[in-house]
Amino acid sequence: MRFDESGRGHLVDHEERLPVPGGFGEGFTWLHFNLNDARLADFVAEGKLGPRHLTAAAFASDPHQRLMVEVGHIGGVVADLVRETGEPAKVDAGGRLHFVMGPRLLASGRRHPVVGPDLARDAAADGQCILAPVQLLEIIVGQVVTAMAETGSRLADELDEIEDHILDERVRGERRRLGPIRRDAVRLHRQLLGLRAVFHRLETAASDEQIPAVAVAAAVRIAQRLDALDRDMVMLADRSRLMQEELASYLAQASNRQLYTLSVLTALFLPPTLVTGLFGMNTKGLPLADNENGSSVAIAVAVASALAVFALIRGLGIRPPRD
Repeated sequence: MRFDESGRGHLVDHEERLPVPGGFGEGFTWLHFNLNDARLADFVAEGKLGPRHLTAAAFASDPHQRLMVEVGHIGGVVADLVRETGEPAKVDAGGRLHFVMGPRLLASGRRHPVVGPDLARDAAADGQCILAPVQLLEIIVGQVVTAMAETGSRLADELDEIEDHILDERVRGERRRLGPIRRDAVRLHRQLLGLRAVFHRLETAASDEQIPAVAVAAAVRIAQRLDALDRDMVMLADRSRLMQEELASYLAQASNRQLYTLSVLTALFLPPTLVTGLFGMNTKGLPLADNENGSSVAIAVAVASALAVFALIRGLGIRPPRD
């Protein structure tokens, strides 16, 4: 896309030549590349996208988030959300946006379809005024932050629902739901840590590097949004962890109650089983063998033994586990 002096953008025709990076002037150009395209190496080698060393480092396959400054140009790698075909944005730690920003050119690239550039292109196509490359980069990162915030809101809503079920003791598969929520919150937190480091680095590099004041101001605004969002992600991860612990405690209590019931039943039936086993032996001299009411007496002895065991359990103070 090429942006004119009024900040209006339009798609560049295939016949137009790429601009040579130079000083500040009216308008600028935004180029977005698929970094898997082998032809990109020629643009980098010819220096059409900025300083060769900076551009090669920014567009390298290394996925670590970073920021580099050289001769008034800023390059780096920042996190983004991967967009699967036909699906909404999803959390994926592999999403990365590579960029090189100069006075009149912003060159960005990705190896997987990501959210930020697509949303920024739609905003520019809808007529949003963008006067400088740094403003465009701020919009791209802002769209990423907004998508992350929406994902965080969805995770928070799911946590609220699970928490209500736990408090109402209506636990049905909540343990399986908590795992993915905590995983997504932790992944978002990791991405935000790298994003925060990149823009805090840009914010603090102003005194040592040749960085325009507008870039520093944009970095400050982005860093503030990232700091607030990262705190929310940390809270989500902590909430999900605490709810997992609470759910584990609830399930342990339920298991203890079941084990108590099973233990009492086992103790109650053990003496009657011994009595029936005794009278069921095929040996001579068994008691009550010649008694007409021998079976009734044996049943009474079995019942009495069970009652005696129950009285012993109560006398020893063995109680079911308290909630």
